[in-house]
Amino acid sequence: MGSLLTTLDDQAPGRLATYAAADFDACDLAARARRCGMFVHVVIPARDEEATIGPIVETLRRRLVEEVALVDDLVVVDDGSRDATALVAAGAGARVVDGPGLGKGEAMSAAFAALGERARRPGSLVVFLDGDVVGFRAEFVTGLVGPLLEDESLLLVKAAYRRPIDGAPTGGGRVTELVAKPALSLLVPELAALSQPLAGETALRGALLSELDLAGGYAVEMAMLLDTYRRHGLSALAEVDLGERRHRNRSLEELVPQARAVLAAVLERSAPR
Repeated sequence: MGSLLTTLDDQAPGRLATYAAADFDACDLAARARRCGMFVHVVIPARDEEATIGPIVETLRRRLVEEVALVDDLVVVDDGSRDATALVAAGAGARVVDGPGLGKGEAMSAAFAALGERARRPGSLVVFLDGDVVGFRAEFVTGLVGPLLEDESLLLVKAAYRRPIDGAPTGGGRVTELVAKPALSLLVPELAALSQPLAGETALRGALLSELDLAGGYAVEMAMLLDTYRRHGLSALAEVDLGERRHRNRSLEELVPQARAVLAAVLERSAPR
């Protein structure tokens, strides 16, 4: 059996498939996953998120583990937290694994290693979520998983959403709007249609994840997107509208390293080979 990944030159031109979370019903997805022998892992990298991780895990456990049995494995990666993130997550029903404390990309790699061999088999889906979301809804997961269950040609699904800030309904996501999207429009214009290329809410097939070399730190989301596109083309990607997403907005000083890492990932992966 050959490698899952092929070069972009081998792919026919595609288009970005778009969905809405409202398109999918949790019960229907769970039944479809069981018929197809699919196994759904949800992974939440978290550092110092004791204020938000509990409600996220509780919602997932109640709605998608106990009520409809869509999620088979719910993992929180405690990436060097100095607060009670691990205790809160475990108390809410998550399996907690230790991350290396080096950054988001490294935490995601540690999570995939902890998932074990089953996550690498055909039929495995891995959903990554952020741990700082306020007002988390189960539709974040059903919306991401739905396209992968509906269309076997899709490999990676990114979230799209509105990001309020300081009381305004939009305007959040400064690194996305000022760095990521302009860089893509100039260097990889085929991906300019993506609303949230840096979304932490991402679902992909375990077989794809096993062959990707996840970048470290803040570069991981952009690198994962570009590496998948470069190997499979636009037709392997989809975007799903999750509605509004509220989370902890960071200061400009905190965003500078993230902006630098994102730009470096775009430059490196768009350079001629």
